Amino acid sequence: MELVKHEVRQDAFVAVTGFRSELYKCLVSRSDALFELCDALLCTEGPVRTLVDLALAPEHRRGHGALYLGLNQGRMDVARLRRTLAGVPLPRARDGRLVLAVDVSPWLRPDADTCSDRSFCHTFGRGLGKHQMVPGWPYSIVAALETGRTSWTALLDAIRLEPGADLAAVTADQVREVIERLVAASQWQAGDPDVLVVLDAGYDAPRIAHLLADLPVEVLGRLRSDRVMRKSVPVPWICPPCGGRPPKHGGEFVFGRPDTWGEVAVVTATDTDRYGTATAQAWDRLHPRLTRRAAWLDHEGPLPIIEGTVIRLTVAKLPSGGVNKPVWLWWSRTGARPEDVDRCWQAFLRRFDVEHTFRFLKQTLGWTRPRLRDSGAADRWTWLVLAAHAQLRLARPLARDLRRPWERPAEPNRLTPARVRRGFRNLHAKTGTPAGAPKPTRPGPGRPPGSKNRRPATRYDVGRVLATGESYTRPAHHKKGTKPRRTG
Repeated sequence: MELVKHEVRQDAFVAVTGFRSELYKCLVSRSDALFELCDALLCTEGPVRTLVDLALAPEHRRGHGALYLGLNQGRMDVARLRRTLAGVPLPRARDGRLVLAVDVSPWLRPDADTCSDRSFCHTFGRGLGKHQMVPGWPYSIVAALETGRTSWTALLDAIRLEPGADLAAVTADQVREVIERLVAASQWQAGDPDVLVVLDAGYDAPRIAHLLADLPVEVLGRLRSDRVMRKSVPVPWICPPCGGRPPKHGGEFVFGRPDTWGEVAVVTATDTDRYGTATAQAWDRLHPRLTRRAAWLDHEGPLPIIEGTVIRLTVAKLPSGGVNKPVWLWWSRTGARPEDVDRCWQAFLRRFDVEHTFRFLKQTLGWTRPRLRDSGAADRWTWLVLAAHAQLRLARPLARDLRRPWERPAEPNRLTPARVRRGFRNLHAKTGTPAGAPKPTRPGPGRPPGSKNRRPATRYDVGRVLATGESYTRPAHHKKGTKPRRTG
């Protein structure tokens, strides 16, 4: 048993060391400053409050000027870093299947008028109906999910959404590139189960499934409770006496009207610890009725019929004691078996692990703390945060439980990301750093005392795109200084 543990720890140490060496090769310009910034992010005690505080860490041997120069003027080989993240060991489901979750997390910048490429980000308020649209940088992140209750995910990709971007099209392209990298890294081979992609209610799951139909991918998405789907046309079709062509769509399946549901194809009941009895009902071969508008306006040829399985999940109770409303899911496969239905809703529950990852990135690693002006610098900082999270995940078997006196002991290899980060400084002393030693320099003269800034930064409006695809510009009579000043 001790030999097995030693081999696991040795493999983990080799994985961490190899990832750090590959990460340094991905940094093209200002590589030493960027790499030491990532090390300071990993070894700093407590949550990251400000970006400049990382320059005080012993692992960051350079000054705070090099920190900002690395983010603003550094360059990264993002394509190579993406391939590196796809090549590390990834978690899998019980049947060996890869389960990917896609979600958007915003970096809110409401007061940053000098930042370009900002979009309106949807945020949830604390009260009912308190949702707001706040300017910021939305990032679409893809992560591989683990089985069981955990706060760990394997981050694979991150893309900043441009203003006016088509979320379904961007997500489909992002998932396609991730799948191609996983296939190239031998994470998926012919004969393996299809990759399951889990989406929340903000995505158009049927359209994404149609765009990814040529890949070994299954799409599972949550649907709103007010949706209306269509049943398949009964076969054989009996032509009415008045004649006419066969219809393309069957009867309506209204989520809010049980009298339209018809016969259930599959029913399963599972006893859970947190939710009581979980009952899942599945109806086969249901599809949305598409119309030639919005995303399907320029579609060539007849509109497709995207059939799938609709799953209705109900539980006996919620851990929070709230109202246990049913959850509606759409799966891109037909002919579901009872084990397929259980696998789908259990995978959807694991999607919420991404929310724990987002909270760790923002509250502990300080992903959205820096007040950067350039969106390119924000992208570089985002990739450094993802690389730091990947090192923490690889170092799980090597970490010691440096718990606080009021914290409960944790089982080996069951530490949270924050507790693994607490002991990463001890591991950092063993892995070493490929970054070179800093050279002695002198600070520049700076701006002469008493002089004013004669190059004010450009102000940008929050990115809005019209239906024609052109960017929105404020009318002339809405701009400041265009109206005559009232003197009377």
